[in-house]
Amino acid sequence: MSIVLEARNLFRDYHVPASFNSPARTVQALKDASFSLKAGETLAVVGESGSGKSTLARILTLIDRQTSGSLHIEGREIDIARQKVTPELRRTVQMVFQNPYGSLNPRQKIGDTLMEPLELNTRLPKADREAQAREMLRRVGLDPAHFNRYPHMFSGGQRQRIAIARAIMLRPKILVLDEPVSALDLSVQAQILNLLADLQDEFGLSYVFISHDLSVVKYIADEVIVMYLGEVVEKGTRDQVFAAPAHPYTQALFAATPKADVAHIRARMAAKAAPTA
Repeated sequence: MSIVLEARNLFRDYHVPASFNSPARTVQALKDASFSLKAGETLAVVGESGSGKSTLARILTLIDRQTSGSLHIEGREIDIARQKVTPELRRTVQMVFQNPYGSLNPRQKIGDTLMEPLELNTRLPKADREAQAREMLRRVGLDPAHFNRYPHMFSGGQRQRIAIARAIMLRPKILVLDEPVSALDLSVQAQILNLLADLQDEFGLSYVFISHDLSVVKYIADEVIVMYLGEVVEKGTRDQVFAAPAHPYTQALFAATPKADVAHIRARMAAKAAPTA
């Protein structure tokens, strides 16, 4: 299976200017991160807030540059500090954000939101753009008749479906999903995860799925990397990492996650009901 994205020894430093009571300093947000993503698979990036996940997402989506190291997309080395990001490259990698309402223009009809990427990056006539947008609404489980509605007229789960639809309008190869279900109810999370799995099969998408929720990661991931203070401290297949986490941070992360199976639930209830000394 081919590699569609590969990071080699990525670093990202941020310069913090001097203030009244502290000198100037350099903060290393990403430290020597290396991993790869195979075509049609999902790589989950796991870690707590401040672990470097969002910094990594900004580099992978060509919003931010790496300080050093190399990023390869479909075999091409990409460094936005030295080269212009072409429309073709922008089409290759798209992003879905955590908050669907915040990522949609509240004053823009969703039909216009979906057509906008086509208008900016293709020469399709308006009738064709509208037809593709309506078809994409259907593919993400929404009614094409809702084309002229505004974002506030939809639920959170429906808005995330719209955000996903917009991200795949240009048929990208890679989708970076930054906590895409964490703001949703559990039942809606399951629906969105199933939708992502269906779209991955239909369009041959490769996902970088960023999350702190291990139950979601266990459901959707093929490969997992665990980040801590900007470093990749563990990586492997989903089954390897979940069955035998090797790094102490990964072990602590797993130990802090409540178990949802019946035996663990009964044990917690028994412990809660037991009389205290």
